[in-house]
Order: sequence, then C-alpha cells, then structure tokens
Amino acid sequence: MALGKILVVDDDKNICELLRLYLEKEGYNVVLSYDGEEAVTKFDTFHPDLILLDIMLPGLDGWQVCREIRKKSQVPIIMLTAKGETFDKVLGLELGADDYVVKPFDTKEVVARIKAVLRRIGQNNAPSDVKEVSYDKLTVNMTRYELR
Repeated sequence: MALGKILVVDDDKNICELLRLYLEKEGYNVVLSYDGEEAVTKFDTFHPDLILLDIMLPGLDGWQVCREIRKKSQVPIIMLTAKGETFDKVLGLELGADDYVVKPFDTKEVVARIKAVLRRIGQNNAPSDVKEVSYDKLTVNMTRYELR
C-alpha cells in the first residue's frame, strides 16, 4: 500500500527517474511530469499529497506552476532546483513552497525532507485504514507487518 502520492516535476528525465525509483522504494505512488502545463494538468487529475517542483521548466516555469497550484490548493510543494541564490530561495518560499532543495542533491535528504513536510502537515506515514488482527495478548498489524 502506498504511503502517499507525489508529483515530480522536472524537465530532466534522468532526475525524474532517479527520484521515482527512490520514492517508490520508500512506498510512495509517483507520477512524473516534464513541463509546467502538464504538471498543472496532472495535479488536477492525480491529486498528489506533495509536489517536487523544478523552477526551470518548458512552458510554464516552476514559479508560475507554484502560483497556479496555490490558487486552488495548499498541497505541500518542495522546490528542487539548480537556482541556489538567496533571492531564488526567498521567492520560492514566499510564493508558497514549503521547502527548497538546491541541485545537486542527495536523494536520501530529499526523501527525509518529504517525510518531514508530510509529518508537519499531519500526514503520518501510516495508512489510515490499518488492518489488525488480535488474539489474546497477540496483535498482528497486517498493514505494517508488525507483531506485538
């Protein structure tokens, strides 16, 4: 069972594929987008729990995608970009991004930041429909594969 849905928006297909592999390994459902207009369309159909968003995109740039999404949703957005100047970071955060990661990045750090942002907004990484079976003093959590 997936922990959450993440929309990865970057025009570099190698970065998208790398992030998809790591995030799916962590248990997330991932959808990829390679340009700004496609990202807004996929946001409307996929309804992600979090967006990883590059700034330099064909079509709509990441700033405009962030503005469009903020008009209709407060879904967490993590900017993932090569633009590392203080001005760019401040602009991203003021436009509504929840975090800002500069390329090159460590994939483990990005995953940790995703978990931190989702934890902050109240999405613990456990599915809401936990299935448990109890017998006497024994409990088997079928969702997390835990035995207590």
